[in-house]
Amino acid sequence: MKSSPMANGLEEFQRGWAGKKEPSVGEKVKNAFKTQEPLRHRLVMAQYKLKTTLNRLDVYIARLQERDRTLFERVVDAVSSKDKARASMYSNEVAELRKISKQLIVTQIALEQVSLRLETVISIGDVFTNLQPIVAIVSELKGAIKAIMPEIGLELTEIQETLEEVVTEAGEFTGGGYQFAPSSAEARKILEEASVVADRE
Repeated sequence: MKSSPMANGLEEFQRGWAGKKEPSVGEKVKNAFKTQEPLRHRLVMAQYKLKTTLNRLDVYIARLQERDRTLFERVVDAVSSKDKARASMYSNEVAELRKISKQLIVTQIALEQVSLRLETVISIGDVFTNLQPIVAIVSELKGAIKAIMPEIGLELTEIQETLEEVVTEAGEFTGGGYQFAPSSAEARKILEEASVVADRE
C-alpha cells in the first residue's frame, strides 16, 4: 500500500525538524546549497538573537528615559526662571525623546510577544499556525525602527530572513506553500496592543 503525499510530507517535515541523520544521494544533491541545520535549531538561534535584541532595547530605553528626566528638570527650572526660550528648547527635546521612547517600547513589547510565540513553536513544532504572524510582525517592526536604530533594524532583518526560510522549507516538506505578506490581522492586533501598553508607560 502506497503512502499518501501528505504522509510523506509529514515524515519529511519531522526529519527536517529534528535534522536528517543520513540523507540519500538525492537529498545531498538537493541540499547542496541549503543550510544543513535542522529547522528547530534555526528557530532556537533566532530566539537567541531576539533575546539579545530585547536586551539592547532595554538598555537604550533606560538611557532615553534617564535623559528625559534630566531634560524635564531643566524645563521646570527654565519655567521657574521665566526663561521662555530655554523652556521651549528643552520641552521640544523632551517631546522628541518621548516619541522615540514610545516607538522603542512598542517594538520591545511586540518583540516580547514574538519571543513567547517562538517558544511555543519550538516546543510543539507547529510552524504554519504559529510562525506566519511572527514574520509579519518582525517585518513591520523592522520598517518602523530602522530610522531610529539602524543596527536593531539589521538584527530584525536577519531574524526575519531566518523565520522565512524555516516557513518556506516547512512548506516544502509538507507540500504546502506560503506567500509572505507584509502584514496580517493578528500582526496588526499585536502591534495595536503593544501601542496601547506603551501609552500607559
